[in-house]
Amino acid sequence: MRKLTPVELPAWTLPLIVLALIVPIIGAVLLGGPGAGFIAGAAVAATIIVLAARARYEEPIEVASRTDSRYHLLVVVTAPADDPATVEAIAAAAAKGARSVGSDREHPPEVLVLAPALNRRLSHWMSDLRGARLGAQERLAVSLAALAAAHVDATGRVGDTDPVQATEDTLASYPAQEVVFVTGEAAADDVAEVRKRLDRPLTQLVAPGSSTTPWDRSAAER
Repeated sequence: MRKLTPVELPAWTLPLIVLALIVPIIGAVLLGGPGAGFIAGAAVAATIIVLAARARYEEPIEVASRTDSRYHLLVVVTAPADDPATVEAIAAAAAKGARSVGSDREHPPEVLVLAPALNRRLSHWMSDLRGARLGAQERLAVSLAALAAAHVDATGRVGDTDPVQATEDTLASYPAQEVVFVTGEAAADDVAEVRKRLDRPLTQLVAPGSSTTPWDRSAAER
């Protein structure tokens, strides 16, 4: 669960914040009347909402404790993991991890594939998740099929619209010893944040030829 870090501000900053919020509204009313004031107020409210949505957390991501001797690998797919080189890299990571903990054939590595329900920001605020979940399910099905063809036994689930939040939610109950992100070209910020907050290995694999799907959020929307 995410924990908020208290923010301590000097006492003199509060009046400045209040002025920054009300001065544009008052100025709009004086210059353009109540209608302009309403528009300015809506703009201020929208700015606050956007800033809140973009807020990030710095606390370490908590990972569930292991309850068995198997090696647990989490694969987060914001792009399909269907390229042979990508699948081979995932299989190699799982096999190497299993050897590192001394797992034998009776205890093969456990691979969990997580597909965040990537969504357009407007659709997200309107709670329209149908298309996002469908896209995630398709991405998950393709990835699991490709891994199965390479003899990698994996299970999957659909996660939150935010890849960072989806990863954090999953790790709260899944004891991954390593995380692999399969992404397109525009996912550096998400991967960097998880890497900064996670205390175990994280690898990013950029799927060749992957493009932003209709449900992905572009970097410009962040």
